[in-house]
Amino acid sequence: MRIRSLGVIDDAVVELSPGFTAVTGETGAGKTMVVTSLGLLLGGRADAALVRIGAKAAVVEGRITVDPASPAATRAEEAGAELDDGALLVSRTISAEGRSRAHVGGRSVPASLLGELADDLVAVHGQTDQQGLLRPARQRQALDRYAGDAVAEPLAAYQRTYKRLREVTAELDELTRLARERAQEADLLRFGLDEVAAAEPRPGEDTELAAEAERLGHAEALASAASAGHAALAGNPEDPEGVDAATLVAGAHRALEAVRGHDPALAALTDRLGEIAILVADVAGELAGYADNLDADPLRLAAVEERRSVLAQLTRKYDESGEGVAAVLAWAEQGAARLADLDGDDERIDALTAERDELRAELASLAGRLTDARTKAAARFADAVTAELAELAMPHARITVEIGQTDDEDGIGIDGRTVAFGPYGADEVELHLAPHPGAPPRPIAKGASGGELSRVMLAVEVVFAGSDPVPTYLFDEVDAGVGGKAAVEVGRRLARLAKSAQVVVVTHLPQVAAFADRQLLVEKTHDGSVTSSGVKVLDGEERVRELSRMLAGLEDSDTARAHAEELLETARSAR
Repeated sequence: MRIRSLGVIDDAVVELSPGFTAVTGETGAGKTMVVTSLGLLLGGRADAALVRIGAKAAVVEGRITVDPASPAATRAEEAGAELDDGALLVSRTISAEGRSRAHVGGRSVPASLLGELADDLVAVHGQTDQQGLLRPARQRQALDRYAGDAVAEPLAAYQRTYKRLREVTAELDELTRLARERAQEADLLRFGLDEVAAAEPRPGEDTELAAEAERLGHAEALASAASAGHAALAGNPEDPEGVDAATLVAGAHRALEAVRGHDPALAALTDRLGEIAILVADVAGELAGYADNLDADPLRLAAVEERRSVLAQLTRKYDESGEGVAAVLAWAEQGAARLADLDGDDERIDALTAERDELRAELASLAGRLTDARTKAAARFADAVTAELAELAMPHARITVEIGQTDDEDGIGIDGRTVAFGPYGADEVELHLAPHPGAPPRPIAKGASGGELSRVMLAVEVVFAGSDPVPTYLFDEVDAGVGGKAAVEVGRRLARLAKSAQVVVVTHLPQVAAFADRQLLVEKTHDGSVTSSGVKVLDGEERVRELSRMLAGLEDSDTARAHAEELLETARSAR
């Protein structure tokens, strides 16, 4: 891994051993930047504050060996990345303005992809992870991870059922809460639909009635005009000497007809005049019929106006668009559909209630399966972690896993009890530690010291390494609070873990660092105005000097040097 312009590190190359690498150095030298660099390559949050003062950008580049058939390699190739001789080349750049760019296998990718790859490549554990192990939820996750498919399969079925139960319960609560409002809405709809049904409006009826009312209201004027028009066209029987249009047109037609053979143009005009005579006769006849059939009945006019009043009341109530009877009929159609939905609420509530009860029964059954699976795995998990603690200078310590439930009258029924439940079942999982014979087991959140908690955390991870291995483990000062013989045993156990995985440990403990296959020193230098840190591989005499400093704070102390050499020899013998 190469680090440039990140925090106090100007430019450094970090060569990690395939086995156990220890990263050491004075407090404040920049060991955290090494961990931060790995975090950035694994999709960690980019922060402009990480960029070295005066630099335009911080860059971290890494070469990660992967199995071409691994999920990480497959996911990277799906994103367009290419493997370089069995390795992924990964880089992360952070500008001084805070912008971040990521590249995998020569292809620009979102930083979130690095996080996806990290899940299959590296397990990172720091002191915050130790605190996380104190939470019951984290302890349950640890047990479920150890149990594997035995818990994962019923848990997946449980969570599907749990999700559906939440959906059904939410809908049922909503229907029940709004029952009164929906009943009021249904009553209003029934009243309106009954009112529309009683009136029986027809499409276009309002337009037709408006035209009829206009005609009936002016019946006398219309009849007089029609009679006058008829007399002008066909003559008035009471005035035999009067001149009318039909007689004049007929006379003109006869005059032209007598000479039409002498000129085709005149013949055409004669034909048109004949058409006019026919049209005048037709119009005169229709005017006579119109005048005879015109209804001037005042009773009919009153009936029309009354009907129009009924329709006007409907449109005032149910027409918001100004389209008249058509809008009223559309409202009635929509209202009928809505009323059907509202009337179906009782049936819907009954159906949802039945489904809810079935889901709760199914959830109780699945929760029982989860409890059984966790109980079986808990015994094996506790024995495995206890065995690891024996290797970590806690030979008499005993880990137990307590699985219980909390009574809740609104919960689900399991083994004759009504217990609380959640998205992960009804179980409450808690790790208990009895540090020595005769001591009562107590929750690790209450009964474990800092050093004991560090070793419990390491023991858990070693157990995981056997059941769900990842290629690389990164421990950031998880050995805090450990010293003396316990620290030697932690180093010994990390070295053993490194036989099956790559292990990187940031540590202050010389007992741990001595067991590393490779020790890296992060050291700070300054020229009076600029401070920077570098990373170097320690070999031979340099490693003895660094272990002496870690032991006694004095690189040249003969006693410290002798102790350091003894530690290295012990570690070599153990390997």
